[in-house]
Amino acid sequence: MITPCCVRSWGAVARSARFLLLTRLAAQLPRRASPGFSTYDVVIVGGGIVGLASARQLILRHPALSFAVLEKEKEIAIHQSGHNSGVIHSGIYYTPGSLKARLCVRGAALIYEYCDQKGIPYKQCGKLIVAVKHQEIPRLQALYERGLQNNVPGLRLISAQDIKEKEPYCRGVLALESPYTGIVNYKQVAQSYKDDFCDAGGSVLTDFEVTDIKMVNESPAGSVQGIEYPVAIKNNKGEEVHCKYVLTCAGLFSDRVSQVSGCSAEPRIVPFRGDYLVLKPEKCYLVKGNIYPVPNPRFPFLGVHFTPRMDGSVWLGPNAILAFKREGYRLFDFNARDFTEAVTYSGLHKLVLKNLSYGMGEMYRAFFLSAQLKELQKFIPELTFNDIVRGPSGVRAQALDRDGNLVDDFVFDGGSGDIANCILHVRNAPSPAATSSLAISEMITSEVEERFGL
Repeated sequence: MITPCCVRSWGAVARSARFLLLTRLAAQLPRRASPGFSTYDVVIVGGGIVGLASARQLILRHPALSFAVLEKEKEIAIHQSGHNSGVIHSGIYYTPGSLKARLCVRGAALIYEYCDQKGIPYKQCGKLIVAVKHQEIPRLQALYERGLQNNVPGLRLISAQDIKEKEPYCRGVLALESPYTGIVNYKQVAQSYKDDFCDAGGSVLTDFEVTDIKMVNESPAGSVQGIEYPVAIKNNKGEEVHCKYVLTCAGLFSDRVSQVSGCSAEPRIVPFRGDYLVLKPEKCYLVKGNIYPVPNPRFPFLGVHFTPRMDGSVWLGPNAILAFKREGYRLFDFNARDFTEAVTYSGLHKLVLKNLSYGMGEMYRAFFLSAQLKELQKFIPELTFNDIVRGPSGVRAQALDRDGNLVDDFVFDGGSGDIANCILHVRNAPSPAATSSLAISEMITSEVEERFGL
């Protein structure tokens, strides 16, 4: 690396670059301590943004230990981490003093700092939360007070005229401006976390779908690996990795992975799909920054909003409807097990009953674009049906308890039996997990250190 106080020859620079590249490539290869399986001190299951951020934090704190990340797909971060709005949230919405609020505010600051350090592009384009009716003003003012208590920087209430100056095509009677809100490509952020992890000596094993995690009964003949690395992790191809400790960050499958070590089935992951519309390129001038509605506290989701993207496009939405497949990004994607587990769960029944009219409206808008357009026109009346096309979708891993409550806090679990002393499941990480990923990784790492005595 070239520093201001040290000048090196180009040959030395080239050798350093080759060494760094070889180190990163070598980190992808599993350690072979004995025939048939690889061994590590700590294995992280799940190559999404939370798993990778946690792996990065762990290896930076404990460079003398060996670490590996196991990811079931051929690439990292292709599900929730690669199917999201890309917004860097500022922390306005959350209960003052709550863990969720603290993690979001700190996480946003850390993300901006990290992107600056790594040269990852982002845009601090701001956000307006817009009241389009006078009845919404008290809720907007309460949101402003909440944001102040959460120490969100730069918040201010702005008039209808100021709204026009910020967003010329947006109408509203009052808005809460959050200049600290931004956008970024979180898949690029996750890739950078992976690079940091590999540069520090970590290994990433893709196409490794975990099917079983168990204690090793005895060591192979002539080997002490079963004693030193007592946990065996098996994939769907019969391959094994052995380790001392396991951390799982399995996202949409966190409940199923945790049950492998004897954990309860609850909280259950219920998948909700969000479908976006996209502005046609020639109409992207209608939106400059993020435009959000005033949230209705009676409903569990934020409602449709306008989100600019790093590539210059503008996404509109999303809705929130039950997904018939945990990784189903198309309207008619279906998986029998995923569907059956969701629709037979008492927690979902109670959530639906509490939000029946809202849920029916979301389903209607999913099928009829004109209904979705009508919601969007409350903010930008100039929008027409010819200005929009169907866009991408994402699936949110919503943890739900048996009473129909959305689980908004951390849920850690270990399971039962001897393996409970060697495994930590992150069954739920507070949303917005991408924004908060670096702050969440600090908390998860501290939990790992305490539980395993690292």
